[in-house]
Amino acid sequence: MKVLVVCWHPEPQSFNGAMFRTACETLAAAGHDVVTSDLHAMGFDPVSGRHSFTTVKDAAYFKPQVEEMHATEQDGFSAEIEAEMRKIESCDLMIWQFPLWWFGLPAALKGWVDRVFAMGRLYGGGRIYETGTCRGKRALLSLTTGGPEEAYRKGAFNGDIAGILRPIQRGMLQFVGFDVLAPQIVYGPVRLTDEQRQQHLADYAARLRQIGNEAPIEVGIY
Repeated sequence: MKVLVVCWHPEPQSFNGAMFRTACETLAAAGHDVVTSDLHAMGFDPVSGRHSFTTVKDAAYFKPQVEEMHATEQDGFSAEIEAEMRKIESCDLMIWQFPLWWFGLPAALKGWVDRVFAMGRLYGGGRIYETGTCRGKRALLSLTTGGPEEAYRKGAFNGDIAGILRPIQRGMLQFVGFDVLAPQIVYGPVRLTDEQRQQHLADYAARLRQIGNEAPIEVGIY
């Protein structure tokens, strides 16, 4: 299986960094072909602009979707964006590793989606959801939270974690055709003991060794 692991955290020695390394090492040891996009280490620019393209459709007015469609037709994406797109196109499983910030993706990872999920290439022309370009591929969100698990339940002050993740799982991943696996969530790792954190990493590794057998979850619509 070909696996793409996309990670963002500003500190490599963070627990997110440990989860990223655990995923890469475990999957590689299991015989899978693992490629990565460590966005912080790469210095990935999350801001959309003309630097995403080598072609120009309208020099007088910049509209990303228009330029994306044109670049798709003219092979006009920058080398940086083309490389990320090809990683997605060649993978069977994509994992995103990140800390939940302000109830969503950190800016760098969201910007990666903004720039890489290009109209014409990854979606468009009726190719969305069940007919998306990534149909047959699977995606997994692996994340940490700042608060404890009880804060992310229905009726709790932060609300249901499934509802918080729905814009990502439905509006991004399923939108381009991915089947979504159950998220891997570690609640409040900063409050855990070293032994508890190690147990979470061991549990994650055990899951990843059997990831090929997992069925997608039902995310639901809004």
